[in-house]
Amino acid sequence: MSTLTMTEAGAALPAPPPQRGRKAGLDQDSLFAVAAFAGPALLLFAAFIVLPLLLALGATFTNHRLMSPEPTQFVGLENYRRLLSVDVVTVDALRGNAGAALRDEDGLRFPTWRQVRLAHPELAGYREAFHLRVGERRLVLAATDPQFYRSLINTFLFALLVLPLQCGSALGMALLVNQKIRGRIFFRTVYFAPVVTSMVVASIVWSIMLNTDRGLVNEVLRALSGDPNTGPDWLGDSLFALPAIAVMSAWQGMGFQMLVFLAGLQSIPHEQYEAAILMGANAWQRFVHVTLPGLRNTIVFVLVSTALLAFGLFTQVDVMTGGGPLDSTTTVVYHSVRTGFREQDIGYGSTIALVFFGLVLALSTLQRLVAAKGAAKGAAK
Repeated sequence: MSTLTMTEAGAALPAPPPQRGRKAGLDQDSLFAVAAFAGPALLLFAAFIVLPLLLALGATFTNHRLMSPEPTQFVGLENYRRLLSVDVVTVDALRGNAGAALRDEDGLRFPTWRQVRLAHPELAGYREAFHLRVGERRLVLAATDPQFYRSLINTFLFALLVLPLQCGSALGMALLVNQKIRGRIFFRTVYFAPVVTSMVVASIVWSIMLNTDRGLVNEVLRALSGDPNTGPDWLGDSLFALPAIAVMSAWQGMGFQMLVFLAGLQSIPHEQYEAAILMGANAWQRFVHVTLPGLRNTIVFVLVSTALLAFGLFTQVDVMTGGGPLDSTTTVVYHSVRTGFREQDIGYGSTIALVFFGLVLALSTLQRLVAAKGAAKGAAK
């Protein structure tokens, strides 16, 4: 006996037969379509990402070198030991016969690292990476590869410099070109133009501009001050070299972040701004309470992507400073490439790259989790 349903007129009509449940998942045709579309991308990913990563991982356990008459040998974890071996050494100041610390025109006198190693045979093979003076003592971070730790510090310093500069400038430009002003299309084009410029070309141009003697930047400073000797050695002074590269990198990349912020700004409902205006909010209050919350996810994406690009700094250093002066601009990627290809130590260069990859992956994951947690708390409020 079939079940009856009532129409609006009150007539009894047989109910439609129950539909059979669809089989969960994709049918064969859908699976074929997915494989056809995703297959080329997966093959390229496997050929250019997964395979080189596995080859690099295998090379870390060998002493493989380019153009070497010696056969490649398995060395186990020797490359990792060489890279990660560190020790903190306390070095006392030199003292005279009366027991007072010796001084010269530079301050307290300390023994050389060679003298320290002679006094501590267990430090054979270690070199000084950094030192910190505490009273009449010096704390020395010694490592078998001190250049790696100097490069690591330079990489993080560069990221700390470029993140606020590039993201803040990109947000400011996005707010500007989002206004209904004449010529905003022109400004968008001008701001985005450096992004499509080759990094090598941009680095060469900035090297010319930052030249100590005839560079545009120093010429402008001399014209404004009236002093022909004004102007630092931007790329030859360890104090200015890394900030100069950070400014150049922020200029070259801020156009892309500007477009991302612009898309986020245009996704914020205009009604929220109208409500804020009716409530008497000024421009700053609208920016803090409407714009920033509306850009929360966009800000997280821009910060994470910019940090990843900053950690991969290489081209600017290679073109503008070559890692100098005094290794003040050497980064981990530059150190890895120089070790692997210029010094032809593929095994150790791969070890540097793999360790840094794991470190960046962990930091990016942590940054993502912290940002997502903060966004969740903000949404809950």
